[in-house]
Amino acid sequence: MDKEQEQAREEIADNDNQNASAQENEQELSPDELGNLLEDARNKADEHWEQVVRTRAEMDNLKKRHQRELENAHKYGLEKFVAELLGVWDSLEMGYNAALENHDVEKLLEGTELTLKMLGDAMNKFGVEQIDPEGQPFNPELHQAMGMVPTNDVPPNTVVQVVQKGYTLNGRLVRPAMVMVSQAGS
Repeated sequence: MDKEQEQAREEIADNDNQNASAQENEQELSPDELGNLLEDARNKADEHWEQVVRTRAEMDNLKKRHQRELENAHKYGLEKFVAELLGVWDSLEMGYNAALENHDVEKLLEGTELTLKMLGDAMNKFGVEQIDPEGQPFNPELHQAMGMVPTNDVPPNTVVQVVQKGYTLNGRLVRPAMVMVSQAGS
């Protein structure tokens, strides 16, 4: 019953509001007043239309700017990484030229070590980590078993040899380490 009474009260209130609006509209306005009201309404409509057009143009410009920025991010996203690797490339070229001219193995080994260190530093700077799991338990999420080696020296399922190191990029696997895994000896 309370709901029905509430609905009835709302209907009465709505009717009273409609009657009041009708009485206001019944008052006659002079043609000049009607013209002024019409002119004001047109001015407001024109003003709102200009705002809509301006807003639409701003949105289109914003969309185009974001599209350009996204294209540039894809196109030049590796710029810093490449710049870092250019030093490693230069070092490799110098080492190669030195090997052609000079056959001093000690100096070539020293240059190669420095180049590898430069490469490792560049990779670490950009979140590339090396996976070298020798002596660790086999982890199928980071390692790919190439074969099993029977041995009693280490517990079963332990990496005994790394055939190829693996790599992660910011914690995400890029390439698993290819490994040989221990198996209980017979």
